[in-house]
Amino acid sequence: MKGTLYVIAAPSGAGKTTLVRLLLQQDLRLHLSISFTTRPPRPGEEHGREYHFVPADEFRAMNERGDFLEWAEVHGHFYGTSRAWIETQINGGNDVLLEIDWQGARQVRTLFPNAVSVFILPPEADALSARLTSRGTDSEEVIARRLASAKEEMRHVEEFDYVIINDALDEALGDLCAIVRASRLRLECQRRRYPALFSQFVSIT
Repeated sequence: MKGTLYVIAAPSGAGKTTLVRLLLQQDLRLHLSISFTTRPPRPGEEHGREYHFVPADEFRAMNERGDFLEWAEVHGHFYGTSRAWIETQINGGNDVLLEIDWQGARQVRTLFPNAVSVFILPPEADALSARLTSRGTDSEEVIARRLASAKEEMRHVEEFDYVIINDALDEALGDLCAIVRASRLRLECQRRRYPALFSQFVSIT
């Protein structure tokens, strides 16, 4: 039985990272894919936990070998998802969560058309600026660039299966958990998970 691939995307400042962290704490069946990136670690980040931090030349070599399921350039840095790790997890029956941008999500959907995609939006545009500024980790120039990129990202919201408005964190988390739970109850998932049961009632093709 193959696992399900969940793709979560959002503009910077929409609260995606916090929601993903809380979701993983509540749902131990989900396995988070750790992306590779060329950007430097932020304070408190560790190699292999938030990201696999690699030099740009190493990233390019990996990309040329076809090591990435998807990759994209975001805010001047490269990000990529390990193809081998994803395929091993999915083929082993594990549910995998990808925290990527809309460009990567588009690439993933071509290879995994049954992936469940979720886009997270802020309650209003001004909320993005406030959240990015409150981090205290980026310069005004970086924040301005992220805001401009966020506007472009939000134009692709209609490419996703589900949309969550992250106004109240608890409510947004409940919505995200509900999407995961509902996706596991889809007919094709239940039929794969309980083939003996379904064989008693319906023919399986």
